[in-house]
Amino acid sequence: MQKQTFRTAFAVLCSFLLLFGLLPAGTFAKEKDTGSEGIIDSKDETVYGTLRSDGQTKSMYVVNTFHVEKQGQLTDFGPYTDVRNLTNLEDIKMPSNHKVVFETDSDEFYYQGELKNQPLPWNLSITYTLDGEKIAPENLAGKNGHLQIQIETKQNESVDPVFFNHYLQQISVTIDPAKFKNVQAPKGTIANAGKNQQVTFTVLPEKEDVLIISADVTEFELKPIELNALPANIAIEDPDYGALTSDMQTLADAVAELHNGVAELNGGISDLNAGAADLSSGSSDFRGGLAELSQRSGDLISGSREIQKGLNGINERLSGNFETPDLSELQALPEGLRKLAGALNESAVGLGELKEGFKGAHDTLKGTINQIPEINPDEIDRLLNNVEKGSENKKTVKKLVQAYKKAQEVKGVYHGTQDRPGVKQAFNAVPQTLDEVSGGLNEMVTQLNQTADQIEAGLSQMDQLDQLDQLQQGIATLANEYSNLHSGIVSYTDGVKSLNANYKELDNGIQSLSNGLSSVDQGASELQSGSKELKEETADLPSEFESEIQEMLDEFDYSDFDPVSFVSDKNDQIGVVQFVLQTESIEMPEAETPDANDDDDNQSIWQRFLNLFK
Repeated sequence: MQKQTFRTAFAVLCSFLLLFGLLPAGTFAKEKDTGSEGIIDSKDETVYGTLRSDGQTKSMYVVNTFHVEKQGQLTDFGPYTDVRNLTNLEDIKMPSNHKVVFETDSDEFYYQGELKNQPLPWNLSITYTLDGEKIAPENLAGKNGHLQIQIETKQNESVDPVFFNHYLQQISVTIDPAKFKNVQAPKGTIANAGKNQQVTFTVLPEKEDVLIISADVTEFELKPIELNALPANIAIEDPDYGALTSDMQTLADAVAELHNGVAELNGGISDLNAGAADLSSGSSDFRGGLAELSQRSGDLISGSREIQKGLNGINERLSGNFETPDLSELQALPEGLRKLAGALNESAVGLGELKEGFKGAHDTLKGTINQIPEINPDEIDRLLNNVEKGSENKKTVKKLVQAYKKAQEVKGVYHGTQDRPGVKQAFNAVPQTLDEVSGGLNEMVTQLNQTADQIEAGLSQMDQLDQLDQLQQGIATLANEYSNLHSGIVSYTDGVKSLNANYKELDNGIQSLSNGLSSVDQGASELQSGSKELKEETADLPSEFESEIQEMLDEFDYSDFDPVSFVSDKNDQIGVVQFVLQTESIEMPEAETPDANDDDDNQSIWQRFLNLFK
């Protein structure tokens, strides 16, 4: 009996304690109203969200954390549909829309606010494809086949862009290796996480992206996909790029040196081209003069032949038994000899002028060819290796090298190589040959003039017939000697014809050389412009490289970011705002089992309490 009484008393006491526990704490708590405004040092916001399997928002709430500097009444703002005190049992008031008022007597205060239809800074879209066909996530559990999951993240332009521009997204997909085989994630990192594997993607601020996971799945199930977003705070130490800038400075110096060499080369090629042009012009004149001499050779031979014929006729008549010989033809002979001498003298003078013109042009060409600079092949190879492959600079440098090689070919053609003689010897032989021909012509001119003078002197003394025998002997001697002179004239004209024929080939080579050098000169001028541009582009390459590196580092420097509230622009003193989101899982339904306590589900908490004492 006493034991039963104790049980009854204990049950009544517990009933009162339970009753008081079920009553709101504020019923017995003394309402606090300090009347003073509190001050916070900062406020943090953690946004928790549940997403549907396709990425659409299902529910969202915010945990607000206040770091209190002065205790008292605090006011916060946000479009909450409901709030809950996470610090103590004090009430939180919502006197108007988007306004939250509460009291704090501690240094830290937490409360939770429910949000409805609040857009996120990112539009997320998750699609699933099984064996090449799109499938709804609710129909995917337990399926087998080749699966592709595509996660697309884009800016939500209806939300303050500060989050899109400064927040880094980390998206994690947890998979079961027993169900996922041949996993591919081109933009992700696959790592082990206990008995599972985790595929992690990172999306930088201001970036939109499409992330893809593909795998062969068996009895497909998927744990929640997690998305965490927080301010980007990427700590990157300034790299030591001194060695790189030193190499670039070396490259810039080499390019500048190359440009100077190209400028000298271009100047030499310009002079060479000018000399070749002069040589071409002189050679053309020389060739024309030879052609003219060759054409006049027939007249010289014809005139000389007539003179020889006349001398032979006069000699025959003088040696006959005529009482009174006709000396009219003999009197005309000196004039014919002098005309022939004059023609030969003009040829000699023309050859002299041709020689001087050719010599001057050749000297110019020789000087300019000798001034073509030599560039170390190792320097050319080093420059080609240092210039970026496929760039315009690479093409320019290759053209420079080609022009340099062409100039060296011209130099080799002139001076000759071990395998073939150069044209230098042929050019040097031309003036000497012309001197020899001109000297022979001058000797013929002298002989013709002397012969004419002797004939005139002999005729002037023909006042007595007894001198006729003496004249006959002189004419006979002259006729015999003139045959040698005529042979010399024939040899000269044959030489002129041969020289004219052979010089055509040499002149063609000179013209070809001149035309080729003209093209090289034009190309060298273009290449000098290109090398100048290359020099200007690479002159500041080290400093530009440093600037580019610094700009790249600045892209990841978010130290100037001022956090703002996600829920209301009226909130200030914001410290950290972060997002913790996850999708619903995709699971195969569990088989239902009978529950022996189903009847208890319909009992009240009071009935359950009383059953404890039965």
